[in-house]
Amino acid sequence: MEYLDLYDENRKLTGKKILRGSGKPEKGNFINLVIIFIKNDEDKFLIQKTSKEKKGIWATTGGHVKSGQTFKEAIIEEVKEELGLDISREKFELVYTEKFDFAFMDVYYLEKNINIEDIKVQEEEVEFVKWLSVKEIKDLINKGQFRKGNIVAFEKILDKIR
Repeated sequence: MEYLDLYDENRKLTGKKILRGSGKPEKGNFINLVIIFIKNDEDKFLIQKTSKEKKGIWATTGGHVKSGQTFKEAIIEEVKEELGLDISREKFELVYTEKFDFAFMDVYYLEKNINIEDIKVQEEEVEFVKWLSVKEIKDLINKGQFRKGNIVAFEKILDKIR
């Protein structure tokens, strides 16, 4: 069982926790999420097709921040779990934080060339990964095949790198 810390609307710890998967927190309480966009030298992004259990949609790598975990620890763990890659020594940066009605989401960015052959996906979460161009990602967005919670984050990443 995994627990998630609850925060108030100012992102201050409340001292309360919620069991992951038990639904959205009560109004006025927030959990934390992290995602990362990884771009290579060819200006393509490492995007994953989520497993059928996770709705089979295209998305970037990310997940929940567990109770007692820092945001940086959480994104390192998510990349390790989902892709089998260790980014703990990489220079990735927090680009911005998005506030939703039940969660805060930290959006990270990393420039790194990764050989797809070196990736070992977590099959419960990820069907496969692929390097996609901005145009290919925008096509997925327009077709409704890209995770909605990742769309604004992707646009802000594009603003940052332009």
